[in-house]
Amino acid sequence: MKKLGLIGFPLGHSFSAKYFNAKFNSDNLSDWSYHNFAIESVDMIDDILAKEPALKGFNVTIPHKVAIIDHLHEIDDLARKIGAVNCVKVTRNGGSVSLKGYNTDIVGFKTSLLEMIKEQRPKALVLGTGGASKAVSVALDDLGISYIIVSRVESKNGLSYQQLLSKDIKEHKLIINTTPLGMFPNIDAAPEIDYNAIGMQHFIYDLIFNPHETKFMKMARVQGATVKNGYEMLINQAEAWWGIIYEPNC
Repeated sequence: MKKLGLIGFPLGHSFSAKYFNAKFNSDNLSDWSYHNFAIESVDMIDDILAKEPALKGFNVTIPHKVAIIDHLHEIDDLARKIGAVNCVKVTRNGGSVSLKGYNTDIVGFKTSLLEMIKEQRPKALVLGTGGASKAVSVALDDLGISYIIVSRVESKNGLSYQQLLSKDIKEHKLIINTTPLGMFPNIDAAPEIDYNAIGMQHFIYDLIFNPHETKFMKMARVQGATVKNGYEMLINQAEAWWGIIYEPNC
């Protein structure tokens, strides 16, 4: 049996196990299975590797996408550029274990975003500064989209929510939520921005996929904005990850 997994905490929002186990079933890969490993500290990864000798790789989600880097033996150039990892390939050679980190979030996000904005390149606001925000920022750079990072505290290259003005929202027609605000079960939460400044020309992208429509999306949709959740991004990044991990002849 070959295993894949997911590390993060909490994992109630995860779609990975359901998606990959369904994929294994539909593709007749009965020797593969997928498992969740809810760990509060990324330091616990060594215990998982010791207990799971069949583990071929694992996805990484909130809050470990940056912290996992210190536990890797090798990191892909793109993941290094982003500064965050969302998947790790496990290679075993005798008694030694080697971990290589990748980031497929950027591929998943960029492909999904282009489906929404087409040829347009509106200025963007990126809400949040975590690992997903880093991937989104690199994707926007690649697409030639200028952006401002917005977070709870002011930074050298960004604004705090308190500093974000209505005119900033009106001028930036693409707003991307990379925070967990609004994720199940806390579905009544949403980024604290002026939703009245959002209009019909806005594109609203929420990386959250559960619930299907977050409060952030709903309030923007009421204002006439085009909205999209992160489910398509997840599918895209998962398939990119499978392309890295799957070796048919092994």
